[in-house]
Amino acid sequence: MEHFFNSWIKFFFVLAPFFVLSMFLSLTAGYSSKARNKKALVVILTVQLACTLLYFFGDVIFKGVGITVDSFRVGAGILLFLSAVDLVRASKKAGMEDLQETEIAVVPLSIPITVGPAVIGTLFVMGADSVNYTEKIMGFGGVTAAIACLGVILYCATFIEKVLGRQGIEIMSKISGLFLAALASQLVLEGIKNILHS
Repeated sequence: MEHFFNSWIKFFFVLAPFFVLSMFLSLTAGYSSKARNKKALVVILTVQLACTLLYFFGDVIFKGVGITVDSFRVGAGILLFLSAVDLVRASKKAGMEDLQETEIAVVPLSIPITVGPAVIGTLFVMGADSVNYTEKIMGFGGVTAAIACLGVILYCATFIEKVLGRQGIEIMSKISGLFLAALASQLVLEGIKNILHS
């Protein structure tokens, strides 16, 4: 059980839940509570599926398709930067509910905002560090518990939005956009640097 709780707490913070919440609120601005809950469900299911595959088969998947973590960093950084530009310019429209339900829930909310290089790297290490079957299952249980906590936070997004107000959300959106642009630049530069030195 100690391994379960350690994995839970560690992975919860690796997921950066409050940053994800900020991005979720920004990218679903203008959505109804029902539509936002649907997006939250798709996000959590996608994140759970991605984390399950990466935890148990991450190494095999990346080697099989010839993708390195550094290549993923560059691609993820580009996607994040595009999202950051939209947030800073406040170009997301309330009419986005007409889009397919999975369009922004999978990309960029689930991947790469939630499941980015840091999460992928952590899952690789957690899976590899499990010395036996019991530890691996307990570790995976901790990962699942952390994702469930993130799900609860996203389901409370509408309430949080009411508490913060429209102006608070706008400020959060622009700050998140600036932070995201910096993170995107760091990911791209780090990925390129590692590729050039490999």
